[in-house]
Amino acid sequence: MENAGDMAAEGAGPGQISTEARISDLVRLGIIGLFAYWTLILIAPFALIVIWSAILAVALFPIFEALSRLIGNRPVIAAVIVVVFSLVLIIAPLALVAVNFADAAQALIGKLRAGNVTLPEAPAAIREWPVVGERIHGAWNQIATDLAATIIKFQAPIREVTAVIVEKLASIGGGILSFVVSIVLSGIFLTRATRLAAAIQVLASRIAGEKGVGFARLAGTTVRNISRGVIGVAFLQTLLCGLCFALFDIPASGPLTFVVFVLCLMQLGPALVLLPVILWAWFSWPTSIALVFTIVAIPIMIIDNILKPILMARGLSTPMPVILIGVIGGTLSQGLLGLFLGPVVLSVFYELLIAWAWPSVPIASENSRPASFDAQPERLEKT
Repeated sequence: MENAGDMAAEGAGPGQISTEARISDLVRLGIIGLFAYWTLILIAPFALIVIWSAILAVALFPIFEALSRLIGNRPVIAAVIVVVFSLVLIIAPLALVAVNFADAAQALIGKLRAGNVTLPEAPAAIREWPVVGERIHGAWNQIATDLAATIIKFQAPIREVTAVIVEKLASIGGGILSFVVSIVLSGIFLTRATRLAAAIQVLASRIAGEKGVGFARLAGTTVRNISRGVIGVAFLQTLLCGLCFALFDIPASGPLTFVVFVLCLMQLGPALVLLPVILWAWFSWPTSIALVFTIVAIPIMIIDNILKPILMARGLSTPMPVILIGVIGGTLSQGLLGLFLGPVVLSVFYELLIAWAWPSVPIASENSRPASFDAQPERLEKT
């Protein structure tokens, strides 16, 4: 009898222990999930700034590393220089645009108060446009002859549009302030590059093993390429447009330059600004000057089609359409932050899909990763 009871107890022991172990695991997971949820709530107000800081740190790391070596391996001084240069690069153009916009708005308000605002008559060539030529010509001349009456007639929609513009400008101001804080925080990240690289590698390895390290490096390479291919090209096109507007003395060159930069970041290109300006130049300037302006402006419009494929696909095996879809879709859905997150998410998902469908094919980032990276992760760009 005792032997039978002992055998029954021993037979029931493993099942009971297994049930208790499962309950304990569920309790642990619940506690961890609760703390994770609580942590997310606490850091949510700062999440955008931290994400931007991490993106900027990855994008600026090659410059930081080269500068640190140049001044004798002094990372703190190099980080300060990079942060100051980045702030100047961001704040100076915005300040110039703001001053130009304020001057233009002040001049327009002064003319409106004095009643001196007049529009030129519609060019006769507009009448020759098919279907809508006569209507556009007549509406243009009607507004030009009595601008004040037109403003009074449409004051309600003008007021609504003005309110939306003011709201958007306030939002842009808050975004710029957050971006400035992100730049400063990215400098701190740069000074901790070695520890951050090691932590990222450990987390990636715990999540997905050796392939996780490849995915981490793929994300870093994608961010760096997007920063060069999108932000870099956008700055280049904006600079060229600004110089072109200043050289030919285009009215409201500051606001137009700012609009060009926003359109370039949204992957729409400067054509939406340059084409109307070119059209205006042909109606307002002598033919020779308008032709020279057109010859200068057209290469600026198409230069991104040449540079982006070269810079964005550098060091990546992810197809270019996947990256472009990520850039455009991320920008439309998440704004400027989605410009980076979109291609990173799609690139990693593409590599995950390839790894699932063809397990024997290594991740692209693993092929180009040096052997020493596994033993001693000392560079942020490797992660």
